[in-house]
Amino acid sequence: MQAAVVGVTGYSGTVLYQLLTQHPAIEQINLYDHANGSDTVRYLDEEISAFRNQHIILRRYDAAAIMADNDVLFFATPAGVTSQLVQPYLEKNFPVIDLSGDMRLKDAKCYAKWYHKKAATVDQLAKASYGLAEFNTPTSNYIANPGCYATATLLGLAPLVLEKMVQVDSIIVDAKSGVSGAGKKLAASSHYAFINENAYVYKVNQHQHIPEIMQQLKIWDEKIKTIQFTTTLLPITRGIMATIYAKPKQDCTLENLKKAFNKYYVDKPFVRVLDEGLPNIKDVTYSNYCDIGFAYNEESQTIMIVSVIDNLLKGASGQAVQNMNKLFEMAENTGLPVVSMWP
Repeated sequence: MQAAVVGVTGYSGTVLYQLLTQHPAIEQINLYDHANGSDTVRYLDEEISAFRNQHIILRRYDAAAIMADNDVLFFATPAGVTSQLVQPYLEKNFPVIDLSGDMRLKDAKCYAKWYHKKAATVDQLAKASYGLAEFNTPTSNYIANPGCYATATLLGLAPLVLEKMVQVDSIIVDAKSGVSGAGKKLAASSHYAFINENAYVYKVNQHQHIPEIMQQLKIWDEKIKTIQFTTTLLPITRGIMATIYAKPKQDCTLENLKKAFNKYYVDKPFVRVLDEGLPNIKDVTYSNYCDIGFAYNEESQTIMIVSVIDNLLKGASGQAVQNMNKLFEMAENTGLPVVSMWP
């Protein structure tokens, strides 16, 4: 197979390139620049110093050429790019894995509200398949890869929601992320002097992953109308920890929680449910794993779920490769790290 990557110079694109170079089914990776009309010739090693022995040209973007020369396309572009580029691929039913948020939401008005950018058309959005890999089988050749916060939160909530174990108006998510989750674009909050030895609550009730989370939760249980979702920036490079609180519908025990999570994840290669204790970010960084642990406070009758992922792997590029594997009917773990990097 030959794979095309548009947007290789961002953090997710860089990690994606690393994964594809080690994938046994990928014979060649072709890189493309999404800056239409640019005459500047760019090379991978000149853009990313870690790839200084990879003198590979970033080809000019051309949809027809991409489809002619490749078997699958990965978009690792900022929001607002793919929504304007999707039509040729949808018309030809060409395999696309889109890491941006442009095709995740089915409601164009909702996208414009939360992303503050022009949305793809309703018809285009309807043709995209939301790729939460542990639960959704591709229904089309255009896969909208989930967001990082959405992945950690949905995997943590899924068994509770699907088994109708929690009160639908009681869900609170306190999610924390490393600085790489904000991408390479400069911002005052990502300056070393600001975030070092600090923690920063941001986008309160405004994070663009909220409608994505709600869209999937309503598919699982239409009675869920809203959740409380808060994001905090941590002084670490990569990783997400979603701490989830909810009230049980009926009597709850740790054994019941364990049964519910094992029911849904016993055969999922990238979700590790802890028998006891709670996971930490370090256990999953540089891997495609999601580790999940839980606790129950009998006095306050509160369930607590802790879900951790690497935002650049399971939260982005790793899940993208996992979705490609599913789309082309390969084993889900093909070409993905199966051992976490420690320490």
